[in-house]
Amino acid sequence: MSTNRTFTMIKPDAVANGHIGSIINDITHAGFKIIALKYTKLSAEKAGEFYAIHKARPFYHDLVSFMSSGPIVAAILEKENAIEEFRKLIGATNPAEAAEGTIRQKYAKSIDANAIHGSDSDENAQIEGDFFFTADERF
Repeated sequence: MSTNRTFTMIKPDAVANGHIGSIINDITHAGFKIIALKYTKLSAEKAGEFYAIHKARPFYHDLVSFMSSGPIVAAILEKENAIEEFRKLIGATNPAEAAEGTIRQKYAKSIDANAIHGSDSDENAQIEGDFFFTADERF
C-alpha cells in the first residue's frame, strides 16, 4: 500500500553550495507539503547507521565520510503518490542523466555529490523519517 509521505535529505554538497532555499522552493512549488524539517549534521557513526544497508558495498566508507562532512537538511514531505512524484522531481542519481529541470540536473555536481536523497519505497520512507524525527516533530 502506498502512502502520501516520503523522506528527503539535502546532502552536504548542496548545503555547502548554498542551494537549501532553491531546493526547498522547488519542492514546495512541485506541490509537496513539508511535514517535518531539520538542519543537522550527521556524525560518521550516525551516517553509518543510516546507510547500513550499503555496508558491504565498496562505496560505503566514502559515502559515510561524505554524508558526515557537513550539515544536511532532513525533511518529511507529503503529497499524493509522494514517492513516485518525488523521485521524478529529483531526477536520476547521476546528474548527467537527470532530466532537464530536475533537482539533480540543476544542483548536483556528480554521481557522488548528487545534492539530494529521496526514499525509494514507502517502507524506506518510514524507516528514514523515523531515523531523523520523533512523532512530536511532525506536523
